[in-house]
Amino acid sequence: MKLTVRIINSERGGFTATCPSLPGCICWGGSREEARERLNEAIRGYIAAVNNFVLEDVTREVVEV
Repeated sequence: MKLTVRIINSERGGFTATCPSLPGCICWGGSREEARERLNEAIRGYIAAVNNFVLEDVTREVVEV
């Protein structure tokens, strides 16, 4: 599964990471890496809740724009 991830500068400082194909999957981090890590965790939780399973390594499957 490939997912598009957007990481942009946040208006309040830091970075906001979103996954447009998963509504409501939005995270904030003080650095790009922190935002990406938090979003990866949110994606795993989202998929687990919706499909009742967790991807083992979603980080290899993410395409960052």
